[in-house]
Amino acid sequence: MSLPPGFLDELRNRISLSDVVGRKVMWDKRKSQPGKGDLWAPCPFHHEKTASFHVDDRKGFYYCFGCHEKGDAISFTQKLDNVSFMEAIELLATEAGMEMPAKDPRAQEKLDRRTVLGEVMEQAVQFFRFSLKQQVATDARAYLAKRGLDQAALDRFEIGFAPPGWDNLRLALTGKGVPIDHLVACGLSKKSDKGKEPYDVFRNRIMFPIRDARGRAIAFGGRAMDPDDNAKYLNSPETELFDKSRNLYNLRPAREASGRGQPLIVAEGYMDVIALSEAGFAASVAPLGTAVTENQLNLMWRVSEEPVIALDGDKAGLRAAFRVIDLALPLLEAGKSLRFALMPEGKDPDDLLRAQGPKAVQAVLDAAVPMVELLWRHETEGKTFDSPERRAALDKSLRERIKLIKDPSLRQHYGEAIRERLDQLYNRSAAQRPAFDGGFDGGFGGGFGGNGGFKGKGKRGQGPRRAWNAPQPPSPTAKASLLASGGDNAEQRLREEVILATLYCHPALTAEFDEQLEAISFADPDLAALRDILLRCQDRPDAVHEEAAYRIGPESLETLLAARHIAVVPCIRTPGALDMARMTVADELGKLEALRGWQAELKEAVEDLEELADEALTWRLGQAARAKSDIGRRTDESEMDFAIGPNGALIDKDERSAFDSLLSTIRFDKGRS
Repeated sequence: MSLPPGFLDELRNRISLSDVVGRKVMWDKRKSQPGKGDLWAPCPFHHEKTASFHVDDRKGFYYCFGCHEKGDAISFTQKLDNVSFMEAIELLATEAGMEMPAKDPRAQEKLDRRTVLGEVMEQAVQFFRFSLKQQVATDARAYLAKRGLDQAALDRFEIGFAPPGWDNLRLALTGKGVPIDHLVACGLSKKSDKGKEPYDVFRNRIMFPIRDARGRAIAFGGRAMDPDDNAKYLNSPETELFDKSRNLYNLRPAREASGRGQPLIVAEGYMDVIALSEAGFAASVAPLGTAVTENQLNLMWRVSEEPVIALDGDKAGLRAAFRVIDLALPLLEAGKSLRFALMPEGKDPDDLLRAQGPKAVQAVLDAAVPMVELLWRHETEGKTFDSPERRAALDKSLRERIKLIKDPSLRQHYGEAIRERLDQLYNRSAAQRPAFDGGFDGGFGGGFGGNGGFKGKGKRGQGPRRAWNAPQPPSPTAKASLLASGGDNAEQRLREEVILATLYCHPALTAEFDEQLEAISFADPDLAALRDILLRCQDRPDAVHEEAAYRIGPESLETLLAARHIAVVPCIRTPGALDMARMTVADELGKLEALRGWQAELKEAVEDLEELADEALTWRLGQAARAKSDIGRRTDESEMDFAIGPNGALIDKDERSAFDSLLSTIRFDKGRS
């Protein structure tokens, strides 16, 4: 079976060699530099103890200095999985989310045509370069010299000139035997609506060849010499060779420079990229006349984990930055981020270079801000927040933006950064932060720790030797229980553990409660860790147990499930009891919400007491008492086959007395409030 043109290129763009190889090897952390795409491991092709197997993730190749095996992701899959070339393609395409093309008997014909069109493009490159040296290009050469480009720069970037006139390129290439249909297919000529001969698309323009990641000419960008031209810059139309949303200007040289340690800089236009490259910032690219696309972002992240978006220092530049943020938020994850370098007001990178030199540009790049800072600026700059309504609107807007981030760990860190900025804006301390803090939680914690929890890391499949930090039943001689001594926070902790243990046993239900889970501000980062595993795996619930065993440890999970306040929950003891589990989670979530409401009312009542309020104090204490009584309200036993225990869990009626006896010493003193 022949593959259509561009299929393998697209596949290689979508997959990461380090991901493919990483499933078969253990990386040597001492030698590897993941940020630079430089990874080492013991060779999977021959037995060895040292790490002589090298992966260059940016170039997409591997090489073993011991047995001399080498290749790319396709050959690696072929050899390690013992499959044929097409079988390896199918495996990788499935992983990359690409559909295998149907058998196409004309695929080879298409490939041949793509090769022919590529040759036509190369002839056009040479024609434009030759034209730049002619008398007709005097003004163009003067303009380029004024922009600081010498002959060496013109040669490096293959800059040329399209002469004025309607048919210069057409006549030159057809005279060499190039069919006019090929010129039209390459986007170099356009058919006339008046029945005349096709005419040249590019006329009286400085020409910038656009090459793909493999260095093949696929399109052109043209800068008009006539100031009255309707389009200052004109790109090739989309063709069989060119998809502007999937390419970047100067991609191949930038990728090589980034592999040598230079930061990837994303500028707005061709001249910015050329000026930056000539000034020593060789890892510079630009989108092709459009706003940055999702495919282009993924191309950037293939080159660098944290590209720097260098934008003009004006309102248009800021608007472009905000568009990039909107696009990037759902795509962010650990190892894929952005920074933003804003040029001085009214200047682009080329202007700054010519005015102040490379050091000034380096200073701007060094001061590049993380994306969260620009997101904050977008939502707050030029606005005042002197009323509860405006503050609530800001909270809502920021919360909605952060919810777009799919990676739970990253979402948590963004939430923390936003909370810190809100504290500064509202002139409050962390202790003064509201109990329900705008919903900016929802991140991914570390291992279970909390109050004396376990620490350290374990290998996949073998959890750390740590004990679950679950409340222990009271001893006969104890004066007070966990609930009695810990108060509402201890009750909240018990309910949180029931919720998470239930969802761990029935992970398919997580998607039904994802918003409520994200809204819970877990005081213990360990519980937040389990919550995040559930959220991250809600589309693949079968992976929950493996992920939890890796990050938490199987022994610790067994300890949690064996805890006496968990073990008595019926749906945990009954695998597959989805309806019962759904009701348990919903009921516990409702009680947590009621508990938070009671805590908020009590807090306000205490504040009023401190201010010696009278009627307001009486009313708030009454509200607090009613909210408190709501928490302990029992479900009518006549309507259900199970009842609600003192900790809010669902239990069989027959077990009610045993459960009451177990937890009788850890009930709240109803009179203390």
